[in-house]
Amino acid sequence: MKTKEQSAEALPLNTILDGDCIEVMNSLPAGSVDLIFADPPYNLQLKGELHRPDNSRVDAVDDDWDQFSSFKAYDKFTRAWLKAARRLLKPDGAIWVIGSYHNIFRVGTALQDQGFWILNDVVWRKSNPMPNFRGKRFTNAHETMIWAGRGEASKYTFNYEALKALNEGIQMRSDWVLPICTGHERLKDENGEKAHPTQKPESLLHRVLVGATNPGDVILDPFFGTGTTGAVAKMLGRDFIGIEREAAYRRVAEKRISKVRRFDRAALQVSASKRAEPRVPFGQLVERGMLRPGEELTSMNKRHKAKVRADGTLVGDDVKGSIHQVGAALEGAPSCNGWTYWCFRRDGKTVPIDVLRQQIRSEMTS
Repeated sequence: MKTKEQSAEALPLNTILDGDCIEVMNSLPAGSVDLIFADPPYNLQLKGELHRPDNSRVDAVDDDWDQFSSFKAYDKFTRAWLKAARRLLKPDGAIWVIGSYHNIFRVGTALQDQGFWILNDVVWRKSNPMPNFRGKRFTNAHETMIWAGRGEASKYTFNYEALKALNEGIQMRSDWVLPICTGHERLKDENGEKAHPTQKPESLLHRVLVGATNPGDVILDPFFGTGTTGAVAKMLGRDFIGIEREAAYRRVAEKRISKVRRFDRAALQVSASKRAEPRVPFGQLVERGMLRPGEELTSMNKRHKAKVRADGTLVGDDVKGSIHQVGAALEGAPSCNGWTYWCFRRDGKTVPIDVLRQQIRSEMTS
């Protein structure tokens, strides 16, 4: 039986693999990947060329890799690569798949049939979409991403506080307004043409990876294209594995990623939920002499006082117990967060005891 370390060593981290994505995924160790981001062929079913009102031709997706003979053929391909992807994911791994109205509903069905557990569908609303030149339908101004755990019981990563911080303190919604690739971000080939017709913006992958992975996680992209997933993963201190069968795309991706610099360790830290922070018993403050037995604490509202005891409990007004129990009893409340309720005096200033807890936490994580 392979150990976790042996499986990790067998992974071709931070490389772009040449070949059919299904065959390559099946050759990698099972249960070795934290997250998969997939931008599969959309099967656009274009009928002839598309032209602008001035009769200039639109550079739409008409490559061979997006062509399928029928919906049945596309569904067979989708089921095959999703099966290979699920095998690669760790038990608590997750997948993101992006698509358009041409394919995303078929992909969603295949995901559920394979045993994935859908967590959210996220709408990427493009702030600068391509117009509908024929004027016979609505402008296609969005794409849909499906986020799913490997299974219903998967303890997937979700950095709620980090995404909230990205959104100026407001809970992140499932509709994301971000621009498509334009200007300097749009990669060009040696002829000055678009290197890839469906290049995704780095802002989209930044949000996905900050929200759903942690530094050191392994991200696999089975349809690597020009390497947006790899570039953002490298910047954010994640490892990546890319699979791309088109040599032209691999060349562009390799050149692109070679220029990317990883952010330093401090910059990679993101806001964490209070539950995720290391637990610090109040008694540890007493053991370390940060607070002394007999020292008086005052409530934040200045209405109550209690004294610290040697075992890390408090006593005040005939009430004894933990910082939380005593605070609740004195306030006549069903519960109380003692860390934010009690204060101590230093150098003539009133200081919340939570300052001491944070000091210990910083030592634990440094």
